[in-house]
Amino acid sequence: MSVTSAANAITRYAHNGGIRIAFEDLGGAGGDPLLLVMGLGTSRFWWPDGLVGELVRRGFHVVAYDQRDAGQSTHVPDRRIGPPVKALLRREAPAYSAEDLTDDAVAVLDALGWQRAHVFGHSLGGLVAQRTAIRHPDRVLSLTTSAAVPSDTKGLSVLRYLRPAPLVRFARLHHPETPHGNLALAVAVGRILAAPGQAIGAREVREFVDKEAAHQVSSFRDDKAQSRQIGAKWRGGPLARITAPTLVLHGEHDPLVRVAAARAIAAAVPGARLRTLPGVGHFLTRDVWATYAAHLRALADRAHEHPSTNGDTRG
Repeated sequence: MSVTSAANAITRYAHNGGIRIAFEDLGGAGGDPLLLVMGLGTSRFWWPDGLVGELVRRGFHVVAYDQRDAGQSTHVPDRRIGPPVKALLRREAPAYSAEDLTDDAVAVLDALGWQRAHVFGHSLGGLVAQRTAIRHPDRVLSLTTSAAVPSDTKGLSVLRYLRPAPLVRFARLHHPETPHGNLALAVAVGRILAAPGQAIGAREVREFVDKEAAHQVSSFRDDKAQSRQIGAKWRGGPLARITAPTLVLHGEHDPLVRVAAARAIAAAVPGARLRTLPGVGHFLTRDVWATYAAHLRALADRAHEHPSTNGDTRG
């Protein structure tokens, strides 16, 4: 099995009503189907090639997609909703619902012809993955949620899981919209999200910036789109409804989301397994790639040994 390089990857599209969702096959055809869901304001290009390679080598057929309002997916019309933190705390959704975001993920599965898949979400992607497992239990073989808050946390209560300092630092980032400015901004974002003492430089983020530039996108600059994403409200069921084998991953030195969030998810999902990693932050640095991939392989094997329904699980 091989990893599809960024240069050779073909962008495909799924449709959820009038919303077009961009996705691409990252390699491993014939392996266990694995759908990757990236976080707030970032495109599918922010999944490190090294991590994808580790997953393919462990027998996964890997596909990543852009959530709506990110990358090459549909960006909805702008509305005056303020910065992301304000949108998060609003009572009403500024543009669409959290249920819509889960339906986008399922639209990708439909476009691929995958009846079911393992789902791995990071940060806001972890939130979407949790909710997909609740809303569409028949489509999720296993769930891995990483560096995420609990999906049924509402309103001001979400603040108990977030550290304010990174939010302030994000708001102060200003770099020109030039190739050099984009790289400098990505480095700054990576440094905010890294664990204390982790060195983040151009080497760690250049692949993401170059991929986005090649596809003429720069998702991590669009704070209005981020506000619409984070402002999507969830009115679905609680975490206790998740039936898929579940793994909760979290860095013990995550500067943005407190470890308490992972513990709350693991406590709420029946049979969930919690793995906290010392020295790991919110940014997916190369030192965690093999570990994360090994954990996902073990979870998938457990799901295959104890399937909840019948059916072929290969993609």
